[in-house]
Amino acid sequence: MIYNENPKLRELREKSMKLPLLPGVYIMHDKSDKIIYIGKAKALKNRVSQYFGSQEGHTEKVRRMVENVDHFEYIITDTEYEALVLECSLIKQHKPKYNILLKDDKGYHYIKITNEPYPRVVEAKKAENDGAEYFGPYTSSYAVRQSVDEACKIFKIPTCRRSFPRDIGKNRPCLNYSIGLCMAPCRGRLKKEIYDEAIAEVRDFLKGGTNTSIARLTERMNDCAERLEFEKAARLRDRINALKKMSDKQKVIMNSVEEQDVIAIAQGAGGTCFEVFRFKGGRLCDREQFLIDDMMTEPGLCRAEFIKQYYSMRDVPPRVTVDGETEDSELLEELLSQKRGKKVRITVPQKGEQQKIVEMCRQNAAEYLAQAKGRTGEITAAVDELGRLLGLNSPPEYIESYDISNTMGEDNVAGMVVFENGKPLKSAYRKFKIKTVEGQDDYGSMREVITRRISEYYAHKEEGKGFGRLPDLILLDGGEGHVNAIRPLIEASGLPIALFGMVKDSKHKTRAIAAGGREISLTRSRAAFTLVSTIQDEVHRFAITYHHASHGKSVINSTLTQIEGIGPTRAKELLKHFKTINAIYAASVEELCAVKGMNRKAAENIKNGVMKEK
Repeated sequence: MIYNENPKLRELREKSMKLPLLPGVYIMHDKSDKIIYIGKAKALKNRVSQYFGSQEGHTEKVRRMVENVDHFEYIITDTEYEALVLECSLIKQHKPKYNILLKDDKGYHYIKITNEPYPRVVEAKKAENDGAEYFGPYTSSYAVRQSVDEACKIFKIPTCRRSFPRDIGKNRPCLNYSIGLCMAPCRGRLKKEIYDEAIAEVRDFLKGGTNTSIARLTERMNDCAERLEFEKAARLRDRINALKKMSDKQKVIMNSVEEQDVIAIAQGAGGTCFEVFRFKGGRLCDREQFLIDDMMTEPGLCRAEFIKQYYSMRDVPPRVTVDGETEDSELLEELLSQKRGKKVRITVPQKGEQQKIVEMCRQNAAEYLAQAKGRTGEITAAVDELGRLLGLNSPPEYIESYDISNTMGEDNVAGMVVFENGKPLKSAYRKFKIKTVEGQDDYGSMREVITRRISEYYAHKEEGKGFGRLPDLILLDGGEGHVNAIRPLIEASGLPIALFGMVKDSKHKTRAIAAGGREISLTRSRAAFTLVSTIQDEVHRFAITYHHASHGKSVINSTLTQIEGIGPTRAKELLKHFKTINAIYAASVEELCAVKGMNRKAAENIKNGVMKEK
């Protein structure tokens, strides 16, 4: 759809072209004057006018938003950073329909060190004004329980219901003391300063994490040893060993980064999941997922919108690691740094430990999205990975693949297979008999097939299914030559369809993707490789099966039509009735005469093998 086809879009376009080339915030309203989208721009004219030009390059959600815009207003700011701050404030105030809006409806959990002579370490569902010390909030109750349990075991803090000093010396120690999990102040032999020292170490552990605690305790142990305080040094040694033992059990250990958040996106099946891993003290301490029905536009902008929304609700770490490029990352760093009061970095790792952590985060996002949408995590991850690999704005939910099959240029046919959300959609498979190309010309045959496919789309697009549905991606079973032959057809159609080829190696195994003069290797993207290999094998199987069937019928038809009195029509009816050529030759004259269109003379010619004169 082009803007000049719609009077309203033309009006909005003309208005947007009069905007200044200055930074600011733009506000989209619908007919009821309700704010439906808020954005910021480095140059208002350039940014806003993009919405009201050609709609072909926009995502479906952007197109829907533009269709609902009745008018817009704008606010000029001195700098782009001021525009970013104002945008965040206005989004939080108005909650526009088409902005990414995160619902902060999760329950929170805290770790509490109680305010009493012998403090305890316990879970709490809210922070109260009771003089206690609270750590959090955390969204994961499991993470809180685990941390409380670890702190009590490592530092031997009592977990019983006894009250101290009231119950000191009144009862025998419980089992936890016997197995070395409690220092048992109930015995009456524990000095108060030793208990207070343990609570101080718990604070360090909860604030700094495992690595920080180990470092501080090691330093104190060495000092005690130098001062010949061997009993105290031994006690610290035992706590260090307990911390190291617990640390070894952690599934995710990151010695290189003490504190950071890792954010990754998974897309598919009309939805998006943002996953956040929160690391403190070199270990995973919390995680969150946010499901969104769809995405406003390309991932880079969506990451930026998510970061703005997320850190309006959460505390900011010194480092935010993301799974791809983020729009306005420098401005976001400035915004987050101002909120934290210290420098904050946004990074995109390319290799090593950090990249593996990001990939783990993305896989978890894909699994969470898959469960929400009733799919498998592997398929969701594969489709998402393929979209990233090919540089698409969103995962290709609807993929069509084509292959040509013939025998030395004879019986030219093509097969089309469809994969929807990573799975074969066999009801949408189609067969093509090549009509305009003779001889061995795979490029010409493919051009005919794609031309017919495009024509069928325009004939059925109102139906929205089958040929009336546009693919997000077309994969041709062939290399750069096939892509170059077909790309002009796609470009001339003006349809927003991504086009790539599937390249095989010398053993006819999928090797790479052909993409406009270059090849994209699949070797490092296992999930995408498996998906593309499956598609390529399936389209080849479908096309060659159709070709064998067509070729067999062609041979049979040519054999029958050599008989005197048997033409293509009679041959077709005979095959339809008897199924095989052997059954036709075994039939009696009377049985042959019973077939539609047959007469006795033609039946006798079949039985007697009377051939046409050449």
